[in-house]
Amino acid sequence: MFDHLAALTDEYGLFEHALHSSPRPEHGYCLDDAARALIVTCREPRPSSVVVRLRGRYLRFVVSAVRPDGTCHNRFDRAGPRGSETGLGDWWGRALWALGVAAALADTSSMRSTAIVSFRIAAQQRSPFSRSMAFAALGAGELLRVAPGEPAARKLLRDAAKAVVPDDADTTPDWPWPEPRLRYANATVAEALLMAGDALPNKAILTSGLDLLAFLLRVETRADRLSVTPVSGRGPGEFGPAYDQQPIEVAAIADACATAYRITTDPRWLGGIQLAWRWFLGHNDSRTPMFDPATGAGYDGLQQGGRNLNQGAESTLAMLSTAQHARHIQEMR
Repeated sequence: MFDHLAALTDEYGLFEHALHSSPRPEHGYCLDDAARALIVTCREPRPSSVVVRLRGRYLRFVVSAVRPDGTCHNRFDRAGPRGSETGLGDWWGRALWALGVAAALADTSSMRSTAIVSFRIAAQQRSPFSRSMAFAALGAGELLRVAPGEPAARKLLRDAAKAVVPDDADTTPDWPWPEPRLRYANATVAEALLMAGDALPNKAILTSGLDLLAFLLRVETRADRLSVTPVSGRGPGEFGPAYDQQPIEVAAIADACATAYRITTDPRWLGGIQLAWRWFLGHNDSRTPMFDPATGAGYDGLQQGGRNLNQGAESTLAMLSTAQHARHIQEMR
């Protein structure tokens, strides 16, 4: 299942793009994808030697991107960062997410120590972007599960909960979402609140996260299948299938439903994971399988007439992450 991920990875890092199944080294690497890859490889319960090797490579890449002031580089080539600019975009939030997961789940004490040191450095900062703070919240929540007294994670999680759903969010009973439109990685907003409500703990925040996840599933379910928000977004009164649909949307739903189930043990959230995995199997608006089971490659987008045939890192990792959750359900049974 990890063959394609390994093919996209060289001794430096994970290539961002592919032309069909072939890596495109000329497009370089990005922190966003290395962070996603670190999360997936750390979550793998029975890693092969290949996955163990990849995990170490991704951790080195993520750690190298974190600057002493807590900001992060995102774009890299084999010579290192492209330019000197650093920032606090989504890549910063995903780096914190990945470092929190590695600090909690990595199988050696040295990797866990390395991850927590870098987590504390990056956690000095706060991003002005709500999605970045939502991604960071997931890492803080993972770290607090194994180190509930970790002050950097606790402070970050408190601030992230406020940033994800600000007090002045313009919501209505028909549109409780804290933004005027659904955008991208939408379920991450709900999952950040679930993590905060569970770890702090705060029942009101937890309830808000569960309510938002339930709303999102209603909006993004059509008949008996997921019909997720396309790249153009989705607002009140917009119904029916729309394209391109991105695998990252589906993976975010699976992640959030897995967290909701872990916290509540309510079996209805398992249904969200099953819908997400079935989307990859082809139970989607275009009736098109979205991965190659022989290699573990994910396709880059669901289109009205089928799929984007490119098999880049983001889509492959979204599929692998969702497959991990689906497999866990099967093992529970």
